[in-house]
Amino acid sequence: MTGRTAVVTGANSGLGYETCRALATRGVSVVMASRDERRGLAARDRLRAEATGELEVLRLDLADLESVREFAGKLVRRDAPIDLLVNNAGIGMASRSLTAQGFESHFGVNHLGHFALTGRLLPLLRRGTGARVVTVSSEAYRHGTIDFDDLDGERSYRPLKAYRQSKLANVLFGFELDRLLRADEAPVASLVAHPGFASTNLPSSSAGGVGGLLLRIGNALVAQPAERGASSQLHAATAQEVEGGQFFGPGGRTGMFGAPVQLRPARDATDPHTARRLWEVSENRTGVRYEFSIRR
Repeated sequence: MTGRTAVVTGANSGLGYETCRALATRGVSVVMASRDERRGLAARDRLRAEATGELEVLRLDLADLESVREFAGKLVRRDAPIDLLVNNAGIGMASRSLTAQGFESHFGVNHLGHFALTGRLLPLLRRGTGARVVTVSSEAYRHGTIDFDDLDGERSYRPLKAYRQSKLANVLFGFELDRLLRADEAPVASLVAHPGFASTNLPSSSAGGVGGLLLRIGNALVAQPAERGASSQLHAATAQEVEGGQFFGPGGRTGMFGAPVQLRPARDATDPHTARRLWEVSENRTGVRYEFSIRR
C-alpha cells in the first residue's frame, strides 16, 4: 500500500477514523475529509504516532455542494492521481432538515454529496493504480425505497424512512457506477460495503424519542467496536481478490456482526430502471455529470 493515495470522508471519528488509521499505518497517504476541521486536525494528531503514510486534513461539508466543489477543486488543481476514495461519512435518523441547496439532509449528505464528490474526483481516480471507490451503506438499505415523488420528505417525513432511502441510494449508486465504469473500460472499480451494527457517532445525529434512545443504548451496549465495523469497507478497499460491483458486510448469522464476507444484494438494489432514474435525478440536482465516453 506504500505510495498510494486515499481520500476518506467522515475521517475524524468512528468508521472513517479507523479506516484512516488502518490505511495510514500501511504507508498510504490519506486525505482526511472532515466537516469540522478542528476535529479533523485533532484526529490527525492522534494518528501521527503510528502512521507511516502522510496525513492531511481538508474541510468537506457534504451538506453543501459548494463545499464539495471547493474540496475537489483543491485536489484536482494538484493534478495528482487518487488510488482510493472511501465514501464513508453520513448522518442517520435525524429530524428533518435541509442541505445548503435545499435537499433533505439524509439524501443530500449520504447520497448526493458523495455522488458529486465522486464525479468531480473521477478524472484523478482514472489515473490511479488499480483505483477503487468504496461507498459505505447500511443493512437498513434492505428496507428502503426511493420515493421519487417525495425525495425531500415534504409530504411525509420519518427519520428512519429517510435514512433507509439514502442507504438504498448508496447501494444503487455504487453498482450503477461500476456498470458504467466497466462499459467505459475505465481502470476504476466501484464497490459497496456496510459495517453491520458498529459503534459510531451516528446516534448523535438521530432524532429524539424512543427510536433515538434505543439507538444510543444499542450503540453503547451491543454494537461492535468501530475498528471491527470498518473491516468490511477496508476489505473492499484493499483486498487483492475483490472485484468491482461486489458488496461486503459482516458474515455473522444476523448479518450485523463478524468478519467481512461478500453479500448478495437485495433485488431492489440491483434494479436497472431505478438505478438509471436515480442517476439522472442526482446529476440534475448536483449539476455534476460524469465523464464517460459511452452514452447512458
